Amino acid sequence: MKKNNQKGITLVVLTITIIILVILAGVTIYTGKDSIQKANLEGLKTNMLLIEAKSKEYLENASFKLGVNPNRDTMYNDAKENLSGEDKGTAVTADDGIVEKLLSIGIKQEDIDKGKVYKLTTENLEKMGINDVKSNDEEGWYIIVYNLEETTAEIYHTIGYQEKYSLTDIEQIEI
Repeated sequence: MKKNNQKGITLVVLTITIIILVILAGVTIYTGKDSIQKANLEGLKTNMLLIEAKSKEYLENASFKLGVNPNRDTMYNDAKENLSGEDKGTAVTADDGIVEKLLSIGIKQEDIDKGKVYKLTTENLEKMGINDVKSNDEEGWYIIVYNLEETTAEIYHTIGYQEKYSLTDIEQIEI
């Protein structure tokens, strides 16, 4: 009598193993995709919060200048000058190529006309101490809308997240 000592796995065991691996891969991909989205959202929020903190510092200095000068027009001009500069961004003007995009994300034409809207470049961010963050046409612009009268600053990102562009709106997103 001959004994059959063939060792190996059967086709059924191989099929079950492959199915289990496919299920595990699917779960891993789904979880990874969710984690990447959450990380992107948190990264955007963090960058916007850092910009907000720095812009509030500039805003407080500008507000202080409003209270020191007895001439209202001079005060306002001095205060506005305190909000711009090489490390603070550039005021967006009506002829800036970015205006149409800003209007589409909820920034008001009136704020642009009054000089309340500032565009930050990557270099501006670096001078603010915010490194490794891009602000350009390709990666999206970081925008600050100042309100000297109410001493507030709203931060926007032109690409945003899930069609939300302001920090106030992005902070409401839950993943």
